[in-house]
Amino acid sequence: MKEEDLKKFIQNALIEDIGDGDHTSLASIPSDAISQAHLIVKDNGIIAGIELAKMIFNEVDSSLKIEQTLKDGDKVEFGDIAFIVKGSSISILTGERLALNCMQHMSAIATKTAYLNTLISGTNCKLLDTRKTTPLNRNIEKWAVKIGGGENHRFGLYDMIMIKDNHIDFAGGIANAIQKTKTYLTENKKTLDIIVEARGLKEVNEILSQGSIKRILLDNFDYKTTKQAVAIIGKQCESESSGGITEETIAEYAKCGVDFISVGALTHSVLNFDLSLKAI
Repeated sequence: MKEEDLKKFIQNALIEDIGDGDHTSLASIPSDAISQAHLIVKDNGIIAGIELAKMIFNEVDSSLKIEQTLKDGDKVEFGDIAFIVKGSSISILTGERLALNCMQHMSAIATKTAYLNTLISGTNCKLLDTRKTTPLNRNIEKWAVKIGGGENHRFGLYDMIMIKDNHIDFAGGIANAIQKTKTYLTENKKTLDIIVEARGLKEVNEILSQGSIKRILLDNFDYKTTKQAVAIIGKQCESESSGGITEETIAEYAKCGVDFISVGALTHSVLNFDLSLKAI
């Protein structure tokens, strides 16, 4: 995760929130007032976003001081204190909402990720996120997945080749899609891994016949067909299950022997983790 990308995200988010000034704080709080506030955990799970909150408060006012009592990835319970922020009262209030918004969302993602990981413990399967993220929030959402113990799939369209059903259909079939992709990579001197989606066992065999594939994505396969696909693939390439996998089904898919399971719900379907910043 590039620090300059995070800095740009913070700057744009602050511009969105502050506009031409935090007029409520400017109007009601003396400009020289000094205060402190603590970040209270009001939920149970995994805390995430503390490092980002520090960056946010620093961007608002570099004179603010943060005293940490927890770190990203720690298990937390209701009543825990993550950190104390000290300094200008106006600066604390100005950065409060952005810090809370980010931390609540990131902690929810990290908590969900950690929970799903417990369901597949004991297998060799790794949990992945997807590109189903909130536009312009992908940096922090994928960061939260890592904090929760998951792994990041491709970050965008530029860092991996992922040939899905529409690519296959638009290209005129699996062989055409893969062959054209390999030619494109050679001509453009790119060394991107290739993942290809399969919609059935016939397509699994078609993909394998093309060779030099990093991973086959088994999309919406049932348990039986997943096991058959894993047996066919063997050691020829990696395997990944995806498509509608839930906390009720993830363990069974992991037991099928796939190397990876990707879950879009890690980032697109989480409820905010309850946190609060209170004056002390």
